Amino acid sequence: MSDSGESGSHVRQLRQEAEGLKQEAERATDPGERQRLQDKAQKLLAQSEQESAMAAGDIYPQE
Repeated sequence: MSDSGESGSHVRQLRQEAEGLKQEAERATDPGERQRLQDKAQKLLAQSEQESAMAAGDIYPQE
């Protein structure tokens, strides 16, 4: 059970970090920096979705 709790906490942390990066991207004046931040936020969201699905038993990691 502690594994799922830790997973949930990590997923929330990833989502919060992604949201912060999205907000930072919105404030960025440099288009290159804005795109970099948006890309990083998208990667974190994808990672959080994968970890969430794995914790729920919906998918299994590929080897």
